[in-house]
Amino acid sequence: MKFIETRGNDSINPLEVEFSEAILSPISSFGGLYVPESLPKLGVEFLQKHKNSSYKTLAFDMLKKFEIDISDDILNKALNLYDNFDDNSNPVPVVKVDENTFVSELYHGPTRAFKDMALQPFGVVLSSIAQAKEQNYLILAATSGDTGPAALETFKNKDRVQVACLYPDGGTSDVQRLQMVTEDAKNLKVIGIHGDFDDAQAALKSLLSSKEFNDSLKEKNISLSAANSVNFGRIIFQIIYHIHSYLELVRANEITIGENVYLNVPSGNFGNALGGFYAWKMCLPVEKIIISSNNNNVLTKLINNGVYDLRDLSVTPTTSPAMDILKSSNIERIIYDLFGDKRCKELMYKLDSDKFYELNSDELKELQKYFSADFCNDDEGKNYIKTTFEKGYLMDPHTATCFKSQKTCATKNIKSIIYSTAEWTKFSPVIANALTGEVDTKDIDALKSISEVSKMKIPSMIEELFTKDIAQKTIIDKENISKEILDFL
Repeated sequence: MKFIETRGNDSINPLEVEFSEAILSPISSFGGLYVPESLPKLGVEFLQKHKNSSYKTLAFDMLKKFEIDISDDILNKALNLYDNFDDNSNPVPVVKVDENTFVSELYHGPTRAFKDMALQPFGVVLSSIAQAKEQNYLILAATSGDTGPAALETFKNKDRVQVACLYPDGGTSDVQRLQMVTEDAKNLKVIGIHGDFDDAQAALKSLLSSKEFNDSLKEKNISLSAANSVNFGRIIFQIIYHIHSYLELVRANEITIGENVYLNVPSGNFGNALGGFYAWKMCLPVEKIIISSNNNNVLTKLINNGVYDLRDLSVTPTTSPAMDILKSSNIERIIYDLFGDKRCKELMYKLDSDKFYELNSDELKELQKYFSADFCNDDEGKNYIKTTFEKGYLMDPHTATCFKSQKTCATKNIKSIIYSTAEWTKFSPVIANALTGEVDTKDIDALKSISEVSKMKIPSMIEELFTKDIAQKTIIDKENISKEILDFL
């Protein structure tokens, strides 16, 4: 399968590339992204075939349907990392909360967040390509809290790979920050910036397309790639768990193959939702994808009103910080899929120049065929955490946003799959406040409080963070990112 560009071709880049090239150099002509030339059409036959398959068997077969230029040995090595999750027989358990509500728990990997589902295998694939090419790579990562720890974990001590990870200082939970700044592998550099995630992501995209920066790397015999979901190497692994979660409901006799379900996704950069969209177009019976936001609700406004408006907006810090994002990268791939490369280029340029674009009525109608949306404020989210815990289920603040949109957007009496993107341990002060009313609690004290109330053990990889030395102390202005990275290299 070939990969093409969301904003059309500039007559400099090739018209199409293999998967390996798309993940090694993820930014395409005119600052666009790579997408598959076409999606595999799998149909319900694929679901029937994998009704009783393991996660790894399902994943391998789906990846082979994309006909990517990665050997079976590397794919198997990558997928075998799921054996290190909490339950090696099922890395993504799906838990029933009530009659129509099921939570797909994507956080059972080493960093306790859903980014492990894609970045664990992606790290093996990319580093294997680098070693085969005998080429050194710098991997950039910008994080609102979860991509960073997962990228650092998967690439640490890998040959021919160095990582520079950008995070907004003060814009992550304390556990997320500790997961990054305690990493001491020599090939990793963690950089806190004065700013928000959008600043970090803008810096990443700017460096990826900067001739000056890339020329500086070439002088050091280093090529450039990225671990964010601008890289399709992330997205391809995110399609799988949507299919798996549906099949888990089939295996539990909650649905039969062919029944529609809602997919309810807490959304920031939209990669998770994009994976569900692609799964739907390939084989999954979906009624609608529900997009759940916090007070940074630009996606809600886009889906409900057709307007993407960043004018006079700045990121609002919330209790669900991994979604504190205004400029959502993977909306671009949706726009391309629905409206083509010319319209995509026009709208993305308009967003960059005017901080605004508006869909016409026909385009909005097309977008709403696939998506509905709502947002949840902090107080509402904490209330959902408390009331859902009283019913027997403990969740994090990002998952809680989905319980609001479940009520407002899931209008049919059918099953909904809510995607839980992080374990409760990542945001313990918020959850402790919701459950017990305690305020200004340090993370370690909040963890102990929740553990006592819930009778759930704090995972060792979280508890150990509080006694580790701080190895990464860099905090800089965003204007100094390029120099800091080059100095590190």
